[in-house]
Formats: sequence, structure tokens, C-alpha cells
Amino acid sequence: MEITTDWKLKLRYGKETTPYTHFTVIADGIAGQLEDGFNCPMGTAVMSMKVWATDANEAVNMIKVLGNKIGFQANDHIEVYTTEAEQAPKNDPFGYSINFVPYNDN
Repeated sequence: MEITTDWKLKLRYGKETTPYTHFTVIADGIAGQLEDGFNCPMGTAVMSMKVWATDANEAVNMIKVLGNKIGFQANDHIEVYTTEAEQAPKNDPFGYSINFVPYNDN
């Protein structure tokens, strides 16, 4: 039986490779009426998402596009960090662990 973190070890020691890098992306913006499955009061908020992407520019584009699809409008304040993955890479770039934190901008 294969343990869950086996893919991490295979990537770390070069037994498997991926053209993608893992990032955590944090975007400031406005939460509107969010799609089912997502919860945040309407107004200013921060959206975070973990992604496997080709590069940091693609990661930024992913949070903007996915945010728009689910009802979040990101502004130009977006931070990208290279981070340890919680999910294995796939054949294509993808995002997961999408979260929202509302805040009062006064």
C-alpha cells in the first residue's frame, strides 16, 4: 500500500518530475455573490488559493480567472509564494484549497 506522501518523496528525489511549481497565491479584492460551496460576506476580502502552475505569472492569472468564476474580483495587490504542496501535481495546472477572509477596509 502506497502512503499519501509517497508522491512528495518521489518529486523530492527526482523519481518523478513535473513541469509545474507549487505556489500559494493571496489576492486582495471584493467578494460578491459567491458560487455554491464558497462562503464569504459580500465586500472587501482576501482570497487565498494553492496552485500547481508553470510560473508565478500563471499562478496570478489563475487566481484572477478562478476568482472571477466564483464571484471574487481581485485587485492588483496579489502575493505569490513558493510553498510545499498538499496535493500531488496533475497533468495540467490546477488550484485547490480556496479560502476567503473578509475584512473591514475602514
